[in-house]
Amino acid sequence: MLPKKPKLRDDELFRMQLTNMIDMEHPLVKLAGLIDWARFDEAYGRFYTQKGRPALPTRLMAGLHLLKHMEALSDEAVCKRWVENPYFQYFCGEQFFRHKLVLDRSSMTRWRGRIGADKLELLLAETLVVAMRTQAVTPQACERVTLDTTVQTKAVAHPTDSHLLMRGIELLNRLAKKHGLVLRQSFVRVGRRARRDVSRLIHGRGHKQAMRWVRKMRTWLGRLDRDIGRKIAGNEALEAAFALARERVARILTQKAGDSDKLYALHAPEVECIAKGKARARYEFGVKTSIAVTNARTAGGQFIVGMQALPGSPYDGHTLSGQIEQVERLTGIAIERAYVDRGYRGHKHTGKAEVYIAHTRGISSPTIRRELRRRNAIEPIIGHTKSDGLLERNHLAGATGDAINAILVAAGHNMRLLVAWLTALWRALITAWLSTLQPTLAVA
Repeated sequence: MLPKKPKLRDDELFRMQLTNMIDMEHPLVKLAGLIDWARFDEAYGRFYTQKGRPALPTRLMAGLHLLKHMEALSDEAVCKRWVENPYFQYFCGEQFFRHKLVLDRSSMTRWRGRIGADKLELLLAETLVVAMRTQAVTPQACERVTLDTTVQTKAVAHPTDSHLLMRGIELLNRLAKKHGLVLRQSFVRVGRRARRDVSRLIHGRGHKQAMRWVRKMRTWLGRLDRDIGRKIAGNEALEAAFALARERVARILTQKAGDSDKLYALHAPEVECIAKGKARARYEFGVKTSIAVTNARTAGGQFIVGMQALPGSPYDGHTLSGQIEQVERLTGIAIERAYVDRGYRGHKHTGKAEVYIAHTRGISSPTIRRELRRRNAIEPIIGHTKSDGLLERNHLAGATGDAINAILVAAGHNMRLLVAWLTALWRALITAWLSTLQPTLAVA
């Protein structure tokens, strides 16, 4: 059912309003007044039915997600902070201070899953509108962008063979216990001992012995899978219950080192192995993500004007047109020049935007040469999305969770810049006002 506006209760007549408790010059308060919350109600209204229990306010759900990614918090942590922080409550549209949470944490999961990544782009677009409204960034700055790709790592353990085989043994045993199957042998005890020995021996002189333990674990998992298959044969309900787990176990048992479509996590089959060539981490496990930021130095910093997950680990040059299209859709401004690194060579972009690749010789324009040198400034932005945001370890499930997290990470980065910009702007106004009073005070 559509969200309803809260009604004023009798007991709230004697409660203090949030406007009388907080500093109205706080950046979050000013930011809440600059955001067009009605825009979200209009865009997300079609996702609700006319019947059933009234839904939670759209401003509350959108505000919680913006605050979550601004502060790099989990769903549980942002809900806890919301109860303790009156500024969070005011930002989410509350009139009076609440001592109890008005929603369950799982409501955030269901809400963003219902809205989807495409419609959640509206949150990122609104942060850009506020940035232009406060002159933190100019529309002209959005005409020249820098593009790059990175890896949005998934919250999975490092996928070694022994780890995956042990997870398969534990998964089948857990399902067997749930459905009351009596197994010939669980292989849990011997599997854990074997995994411990593999970890101890694999990087030393005992490498051959470690590989023998890995082969034994693969044999045990195969025996366990065949034992379960014999016991559930002919029972359609049990076969359906074990189908997904057995299909993933079969992939683990048959995949080889050189296979292209390998399974790296039982609970997250969408995880991909991406080689980045870094000294500290040769491979990263997650999904490739494209990011676009403003190229010019703006008053409020470099804002993210587009970000999207790219499943399948496509070639960077093939993602250029799609990323430029997203930026133009979110900002409503046509891109004139796009600056990329040498990984985009051979992109074959046919749009109106001119694409300039780093280390290209023969460019006569000093403006373009200067802006091309600014391309490297996107690297710190990627670092901030990982260290200050939630791009480094994505906990949202599935490929849909990857797309949603990428959009919200970009919105959270822009929110941090807006808060810093409003704080600096207010400080500058106070300083200018005090400087005008100094001659008056000196005469007095």
